[in-house]
Amino acid sequence: MSERKAIIKARPEISITRQCQLLAVPRSSAYTRPQHVAEVDIELMRQIDELYLKWPFYGSRRLRDALQCQGYRVNRKRVQRLMQQMGLRAVYPKPRTSQPGKGHKIYPYRLRDLSITRPNQVWASDICYIPMAKGFMYLTVIMDWYSRRVLAWRVSNTLETEACLAALDEALIRYGVPEIFNTDQGAQYTSEAFTMVLKTHGITISMDGKGRWVDNVFVERLWRSVKYEDVYLRAYETPAALRIGLTHYFRFYNTERRHQALNRRTPDAVYAGAPEVEKAA
Repeated sequence: MSERKAIIKARPEISITRQCQLLAVPRSSAYTRPQHVAEVDIELMRQIDELYLKWPFYGSRRLRDALQCQGYRVNRKRVQRLMQQMGLRAVYPKPRTSQPGKGHKIYPYRLRDLSITRPNQVWASDICYIPMAKGFMYLTVIMDWYSRRVLAWRVSNTLETEACLAALDEALIRYGVPEIFNTDQGAQYTSEAFTMVLKTHGITISMDGKGRWVDNVFVERLWRSVKYEDVYLRAYETPAALRIGLTHYFRFYNTERRHQALNRRTPDAVYAGAPEVEKAA
């Protein structure tokens, strides 16, 4: 594997993804040498992440003000740059809050007023920023909306589509086909590569409205749980350590962590066919 890592590097004539295909290496396991990120920026990104979890409607101006109140000397331009690097956007309604790729098709939101009464009726997916001791990664999950069960997940050091596709392929292989698949309007989910997989399996595609985090609220709540119950407490040093830690956490989340909204049952119990708990989208 070390020899293959030495070969895989950016080249104008062949993409990283194609190099991975030729070497039979999963794209999500191929890492570029991380660029140096100043320690003060890492600390700022950690603080921005915590503030964003509390107030997802905060834009760069409010986050700048909050950071300055905490004693950080930071201007709006710097906050904007770090938010862009983290993949964060304020979620109040405004133009272009969630940007699809150029030419990508946007699909309507299909869950409004829909009663979700069974497993595999609706799956949802999202991506979040994961801070580490010295750097950061991105986490993609696929969740069953009815049971809140995490069906598949991947971590990656980029915001590309490959990690989303890998998680989707695993979920489809292990759990079958949902009726509806809901995401935001990010370029990863509006890409032809991702939507074609859904169409091939006859899955109805649903996408959140612009700036409406409530349209995918259960996954948004998962981010808070993952970060406060695991990531922030452990400050993982390496991607390998993060993967191991998240493996343990999601096993706990699915099999042991009881949810008040599920009548104190676990996601596994509900997904396996416990009595129905009707939830309107």
